[in-house]
Amino acid sequence: MSGQGSALAVNSSERRRSERFLEIVPLVVRGESSEKRIFWEDTYTISISTHGALVILTTKIMIGQILVLVNPRNWDERNVRVTRIGSSDGKKTHVGIEFASPSPEFWLVGAPPRKSAAVPH
Repeated sequence: MSGQGSALAVNSSERRRSERFLEIVPLVVRGESSEKRIFWEDTYTISISTHGALVILTTKIMIGQILVLVNPRNWDERNVRVTRIGSSDGKKTHVGIEFASPSPEFWLVGAPPRKSAAVPH
């Protein structure tokens, strides 16, 4: 077994600026592919955070590249930077992206449940 975890797993041992949440959010991603072609792709997230997300893309892109994320629920647009290109099945690739500054309002999801020390029975 490999020492690396699945791209779908949220690894709490990794150093993070903000907590990640497994959340599917529909998105539109646009930009320029690694082949220098303009693209517009309907996709979704696997996980989200205040600082970015893990998204699925079929378009080939490169680390460091700037893309535009569009939330079709409110048409909010944000520039993001590709920080990681993860596992791929040959058609779809897991891509880590980050906002220029923390942007929790982009996601339009309810506040995550608070973890409490005591859980009522």
